[in-house]
Amino acid sequence: MNAPIHRIFDRPLDAEVPKGFDQAIFGMGCYWGVERLFWQLDGVWLTEVGFAGGNVADPSYKQVCQGTTGHAEVVRLVYDSSRISYERLLQVFWENHNPTQGNRQGNDIGSQYRSLIMYFTDSQRAAAELSRADYGNRLAVGGFSEITTEILPAGPFYPAHEDHQQYLDRYPNGYCGLRGTGIQAPLTDIAEEI
Repeated sequence: MNAPIHRIFDRPLDAEVPKGFDQAIFGMGCYWGVERLFWQLDGVWLTEVGFAGGNVADPSYKQVCQGTTGHAEVVRLVYDSSRISYERLLQVFWENHNPTQGNRQGNDIGSQYRSLIMYFTDSQRAAAELSRADYGNRLAVGGFSEITTEILPAGPFYPAHEDHQQYLDRYPNGYCGLRGTGIQAPLTDIAEEI
């Protein structure tokens, strides 16, 4: 069976990652709005919604919503790092959700909506940890509580079913729960910090 074709990028969702490109995984609450946020960025080559961070192989959406799989709703990105940096992706990540809410985003409650970064390389891990510390300080100054975002090594990613892929392109007036804190995240260059 052929993989679904991405509605924006017109390539298969299981397309091989091009040489020199990188991957990232972010969880920021309901994945529909998160995917749209990232597909609009110049340099992002592919987006795909799915589940990661849990302990059940190939879970269904219904299973994840029951909160027993340990998985979060996430978006997997393939991006051209010569056109967009991982640090820029982190900036977008921090500014477009509230990373202090634990197992929720706004009215969406449950561990599947937690804030999550999954890294593929040591440099991504270092950049994520540095940006979490910096953004945590900025949030504290703004009166927010401590960041609850998990930073984990990339594990298995399980794609969501086809109707949830590029959902807000299919249904432009569909639900999008993305809400930032209003606190800006700087574009931190990890190389400057080492």
